[in-house]
Amino acid sequence: MRLYAQTPARRSRQVCADLIAVALIAAAVKFALAVHDAIMRLAEPGRQAQSAGDDLASGLDDAAEAASKVPFIGGTLKKPLQSAAGAGTGLSDAGRSLQHVVGQVAALTALALIVLPVAFVLVLWLPARLRWIRRSATTRHLFDDIGGADLLALRTLTGPQRDLVTVPVPVGGLADAWRRGDQQVISDLSSVALKRAGLRP
Repeated sequence: MRLYAQTPARRSRQVCADLIAVALIAAAVKFALAVHDAIMRLAEPGRQAQSAGDDLASGLDDAAEAASKVPFIGGTLKKPLQSAAGAGTGLSDAGRSLQHVVGQVAALTALALIVLPVAFVLVLWLPARLRWIRRSATTRHLFDDIGGADLLALRTLTGPQRDLVTVPVPVGGLADAWRRGDQQVISDLSSVALKRAGLRP
């Protein structure tokens, strides 16, 4: 199985197409990761809220514990401080929730920005490459098979006429020469078929 043509012009086009496809895929991935990082910056307020809530809850819990040791009114002082500590825990949970939502949005956005362009590039590029690989393998196998040159010559005769000018026989006499089994004409015509496929005899 051959991945690239043997003729320089077609091989250059194939290499350029492959490089462009790889470059577009790499650019899509890089752009998606940059967008992901930009969205994740929106989670910074959530991190700050979580940190502030944790600090507030911890400080108020300590204050409630200290207040509980005050004689006679310790229990009364402890309750509002514990309630305020619960509010600090709620603030921390809200910050954590914001970070989770932003992380999900960033991941899904990055995934979409990678999958859609990559799928678009692959749909345009990959089928054509696979078709050429399959066609070139079939053409080469046919050329190497017994009687395959005859079939390739017939394919050339029934294909576009512009390539027939390279055969050193008048175009009008090519079909007659093929029917007579002229090996030189058959060889020339099959070589044209190989060249069309980007292959060399």
